[in-house]
Formats: sequence, C-alpha cells, structure tokens
Amino acid sequence: MTENKNYQQPDVQEPENDEITIDWMDILRRIIAIRKTLYKAAGIGVVLGIIIALSIPKQYTVTVTLSPEMGGDKASGGLASLASSFLGGGATSNNNDALNVTLAPDIVSSTPFVLDLFDTRVQTLDGELDTTLVAYLDEQKQPWWGYIKAAPGLTIGAIKSLFTEESDTTATLNPFQLTEKEAAKVKELKQSILAEVDKKTAMTTITVTLQDPKVTAIVADSVVGKLQEYIINYRIKKAKEDCAYLEELYKERQQEYYDAQSKYAHYFDSNRNIAFQSVRAEQERLQNDMNLAYQVYSQVAQQLQVARAKIQEEKPVFAVVEPATIPLLPSGTSRKTILIGIVFFTICCTIIWNLFGSSYWNQIKKGLK
Repeated sequence: MTENKNYQQPDVQEPENDEITIDWMDILRRIIAIRKTLYKAAGIGVVLGIIIALSIPKQYTVTVTLSPEMGGDKASGGLASLASSFLGGGATSNNNDALNVTLAPDIVSSTPFVLDLFDTRVQTLDGELDTTLVAYLDEQKQPWWGYIKAAPGLTIGAIKSLFTEESDTTATLNPFQLTEKEAAKVKELKQSILAEVDKKTAMTTITVTLQDPKVTAIVADSVVGKLQEYIINYRIKKAKEDCAYLEELYKERQQEYYDAQSKYAHYFDSNRNIAFQSVRAEQERLQNDMNLAYQVYSQVAQQLQVARAKIQEEKPVFAVVEPATIPLLPSGTSRKTILIGIVFFTICCTIIWNLFGSSYWNQIKKGLK
C-alpha cells in the first residue's frame, strides 16, 4: 500500500482556556468611579435602616429550665411493698402513663393550655398597665407594615360589625368554637411560648418572648406553674379516683361495723342473765357478724391509707434549674445590626446594578424595541 503524498497533516490547535478570568482591578476602578452614587446609596440605606430599626418593637426573652423527676419511678420502693403486704401484691403493678415530660412541647402548644393562660394577671415594668394577658396582647406594638398588611382584614371586620350584633365580651371562652380575634391571640401566644425537651437528659426548656420584660417573666413563671399542675393532675387523677372510691367504701364498711357492734352489744346486755342455748347461739352469731364486719372495715381502712399515700407518691417533682427572671436586655437582632445590614445591602445592590444590571437592562430594552 502506497502512502498518499498529497495527504497533509491537520494543524493541531491548542485547546482554548474556558476559565473566566475576573479583572478585579477593573472592577475596583469602576466602583471608585461611582463612589458618589455609593455615598447617596449609603445615605438612603441609613434612612431606611433607621426607619425599619425603630419600627420593629423590642422583644424580651425569658428561658426557664426544669428537671422533672417522675414519682412513679419510686413505686417499687417502700410504699409499693406496703401495698403488696396489705393487698396481696395487687397494688404493685407498674402503670405506664400516657403522659410524660416529653410531651411538654405538645401540652404548651395546645389550645386549651393557651386559653388557660388568658386570665393570667400581668403587669408592665413601668407599672402603667395591670391587666390580664389576653388584654395585654392588644397593647403589643407591631411594625408599620404590619398595620398595612392587616388593613384589609380590619376593614372587612369593621364592615361585618355594622351588620352583626355585638357579642358579649364577658362570655366564657369556648375552646370548641373560637372567634377570629380569639384564634388570632391563641396563634400569637403559641408563637411566643415554646417548650423543648432534651430526650437524653429529660431537661425541659420553656422560652417566652414578649415586648415587656416583666410581663415576659410573669408569663414564663405562669407557664411553668400550669405545666406542672397539668402533669401532676393527670398523673394523680387515677389515684384520686381510687382514693375517693375507697373513702365512700370506708364510710359504708365503718357504718356496717358500727351497726353490727351495736346489735351485738344491745343483745348481750338484754340477755346477760339468760342461760338458754338459743340465746347463746344468737349471741355467737351476732358476735361473728361483728367480727366479720370489723375485718372488712379494717382491710378497707388499710387500702384507704395506701391510696392516700399513693397520691403523694404519684406526684412528680420538678426541680427548677433556671427560674424566670426579668431580662435586662432585649433579645433578637439589635437595631445597630439591622441598620448596618440594610446599609450594606443597599450599597451591594447599587454596585451590582451599576456594574452589571444596568447594561443587561439596556440590552433587554434594545431587544424589545
């Protein structure tokens, strides 16, 4: 096979460099060229930052930490052994409650729990306002854009009020059917009150955020108290029901014993000097009835004592590791940070627009023409 002498070797072109190089010095020169525009943008950013920072109301946060110790864990101790000796082991069964401390977040965020906080008495730090929590929520401020956002709803509500009769404001809250205002306040409180549980340590952290430091501390303390009360009432509910039942049974068996004792004593006194066998038989029967009534009465009394002690045993103990205190400084983003952030954002937007955005916008307008 002969080689084609007319064949020419194709020129091998070196691969082009696809990497985009950025001329930082050119960008810096262009930024310096528009420095007067940036000064104006910074001024506008300062004005906007001041307006926005002053429009956002201050908020204060109070955090309370609880370390719960469930009383049911002690059931295997002395009281359960005492109940076992009295009742043949029937009282030593371990009951796993459906409610425990890990459900604290769900309890705090539940509507009945939040509604129970409505009547909590609160007082502002300056002492000018002393009212209920539900009334204080109406006094909380919001940014000016919040009023603009709520304006349509307020207008519609005002129009509706013209054609509907005014409801009784003193009526009892109905968790099953809330009004629009009540539902809005419930939602606001749910967002202001949070609870978290560390599954490893079982430490419960309750956080309350409101606009007045003293009100925040009072609400946080009330939330802790009501949460403890809620869990305690649930855990001792069954023990209280058992105790109430045994109280009634104890009174009945006590009366039966007293009646049998009275019958025996009366019959014995009436037939003391009579030696008939029938009299002795009746006397023995009444005595046996009295002894049997006493045995039943004594057993019920023992069960009642165990039930009373069980109420205290089932009651959980909450150790408050970090109590509620009035905060000295507001929480959240500071006004200085908001101001600096808005100024920085304004300058960045101005640079991007002058370096890149304006040219692309001009190209788009030319393409549309």
